[in-house]
Amino acid sequence: MEKDAPVNVLGTRLEPCSLADPVTGFFRDGHCNTCAEDRGSHTVCAEMTAEFLAFSKYVGNDLSTPRPEFGFAGLKPGDQWCLCAARFAQAHEEGCAPRVHLEATHERALDIVPMEVLRQHAGNADG
Repeated sequence: MEKDAPVNVLGTRLEPCSLADPVTGFFRDGHCNTCAEDRGSHTVCAEMTAEFLAFSKYVGNDLSTPRPEFGFAGLKPGDQWCLCAARFAQAHEEGCAPRVHLEATHERALDIVPMEVLRQHAGNADG
C-alpha cells in the first residue's frame, strides 16, 4: 500500500493526530495518512467527546468499548482519533461533530467534507 502525499487540508505538511496511546490512523502511525485501499477515508483528525462517542456507537461503530483481541483499549473523551470522513460528515449533519485539528486532517477529507464544515469544527489554533 502506497501512502498518499502527507498534505493537510491547509496545504501544508500533515501533522500527527495521536502518536501516543491510542495510536491512530489507517496505518496506525499516528497520522491521518490514507491510500487507495483506505475505503473508509480515515482522514479527519478529531478530539473525541462523550456525545460523539455515543453517537458513533448508536450508528454502529462502537469506538469506546475496549477490544483487547485487536489491541484496542477503547476511546474516551479527549482522545484524538482519525475518523472516517463520511462518519464525521454524518455527525455534523446530526449536530454532534467533534472538534477537528486541521493541521492533522488529510487533504483527502475534502473529497467528502467541505472545508467550510471542517472550519466550523476547528480548534482556535487550527484556523
